[in-house]
Amino acid sequence: METQQEKEILRGGQFIVKETKCEDVFTPEDFNEEQKMMRDSVKEFNDREIIPHKDRFEAKDYALTEEVMRKAGEMGFLSVSVPEAYGGMGMSFVSTMIVCEYISSGTGSFSTAFGAHTGIGTMPITLYGTEEQKQKYVPKLASGEWFGAYALTEPGAGSDANSGKTTATLSEDGKSYKINGQKMWISNAGFCSLFIVFARIENDKNITGFIVEQDPSNGITLGEEENKLGIHASSTRQVFFNDTVVPVENMLAGRGEGFKIAMNALNIGRIKLAAACLDSQRRITTTAVEYANERKQFNTRISDFGAIKMKLAEMATSTYAGESASYRAAKNIEDRIAMRQAAGNSHQEAELKGVEEYAIECSILKVAVSEDLQNCADEGIQIFGGMGFSKDTPMEAAWRDARIARIYEGTNEINRMLSVGMLVKKAMKGHVDLLGPAQAVADELLGIPSFDTPDYSELFAEEKEMIAKLKKVFLMVAGAAVQKFGPDLEGHQQLLLAASDILIEIYMAESTILRAEKNAKRFGEKDQEIQIAMAKLYLYNAVSIVEKNGKESIISFAEGDEQRMLLMGLRRFVKYTNYPDIVDLRNTIAEKVKAENKYNL
Repeated sequence: METQQEKEILRGGQFIVKETKCEDVFTPEDFNEEQKMMRDSVKEFNDREIIPHKDRFEAKDYALTEEVMRKAGEMGFLSVSVPEAYGGMGMSFVSTMIVCEYISSGTGSFSTAFGAHTGIGTMPITLYGTEEQKQKYVPKLASGEWFGAYALTEPGAGSDANSGKTTATLSEDGKSYKINGQKMWISNAGFCSLFIVFARIENDKNITGFIVEQDPSNGITLGEEENKLGIHASSTRQVFFNDTVVPVENMLAGRGEGFKIAMNALNIGRIKLAAACLDSQRRITTTAVEYANERKQFNTRISDFGAIKMKLAEMATSTYAGESASYRAAKNIEDRIAMRQAAGNSHQEAELKGVEEYAIECSILKVAVSEDLQNCADEGIQIFGGMGFSKDTPMEAAWRDARIARIYEGTNEINRMLSVGMLVKKAMKGHVDLLGPAQAVADELLGIPSFDTPDYSELFAEEKEMIAKLKKVFLMVAGAAVQKFGPDLEGHQQLLLAASDILIEIYMAESTILRAEKNAKRFGEKDQEIQIAMAKLYLYNAVSIVEKNGKESIISFAEGDEQRMLLMGLRRFVKYTNYPDIVDLRNTIAEKVKAENKYNL
């Protein structure tokens, strides 16, 4: 297997302008023995401690959530990403993704508690805290003795996180701050031991982060538990601070650094949220196929009907795509962290910069996988029919729990716009060369297309050519839009949303094809027949989405000859030479899932 130095590690966002070899992507089939053991241990914990008690979680048993969190702490699952120096297991980034994935599928209630604690509740201290802060707080958080919560959102500050009104006022003796304000939608508020609180000092442009211990006698009061659509047993409350005294030494990083802390914590949270959705998709698909194999209508199993086969195939395919892209990005982050540490960076700096490098991919994954999970649960309900709408079957709770994933860690709309905005900023900094490739595409549109018959004898030859052409669509649309609007581009939100959907589909489709190609080379094409079919099906669907959004984008900003030329280029770039038989691909995938009676790919 190639070493880190022998393979090219693309910078974040460079996938759009460079070709990636299948040998250079990491896939779930690459898990080492330690990672497989950790995965199996977490699955066993989920099957023992969480899934049998789903009714109690749905009945808002907050005490159960806290109890299971403590058990997870005893098993070491809360400490996987914490350095050993602070009582953690110090495991790799991929390993932390695995734990997050397999512990999150029993119920959204526990998944939210786990994610809030291990991510935004603990990580700000491990990544931004002083040595004294880390020694004091992180071991307790890693063991589950204490739980963390993250207090950022306010009634008037949601997506605009830096507009919060909570204040921090320095005392006359300069030894403490008094915090006053209101926070809302605070996960784990009902049983946490400390909050990461963001407040504004005087008229600072940016907010500041503080570590605030939960002490009701220190001016901290909680609202009632929120009555939510889903994640019923996740403690979610408002938190009120009334002259809450916080020692100056509990400031996180420096004054005005809070917005940076918040954004970087969210980058990690976004890719971890994608991981948290994966095994849930797997379980939903398995539950759906089990029911479809048992349920008969017109003397026929409903899994034998083409309409149901279509749903099962699409559910399995989106799950496979999510796995492929999530672990591709996770290993890129892990390798980037290792490179920085080898160059002499501290753990804190290496992890911060490693994740920040792939902030575009983190946003892409957050959007794509959360929406695929929601669609998967929705189709699961449809397969169950009327029974799917009943609280007595599992699909109803899965659908409700899935809905929050499109909102937290930044709404999907915000993340869509961020993905394109961050890519443009990277280009302006010279980290990703968009200008050169965009100009090459513009020149190509003026030239005469080749009419040679291509050689598609190798596996995925046409599919990889299609990926290259989809990248040209993005470069064509984004290049023309940047040229037209310049720095005002961020004001054209509908255009950004359409461009981001093109970007998302390219990354997801390419990741899926690269995984299937890598595995076909090492396990044989016959062994990977279903995976190959899923990669081709996902790409076909992606091409349709790219075509729709490309057309919408072009019409929105181009007129006359420019519009005609761009639309002509779009038609050229989304056209297959040999269209795949989509019905046959879906049937092939569905029959495999039916035969296995579960998602087992």
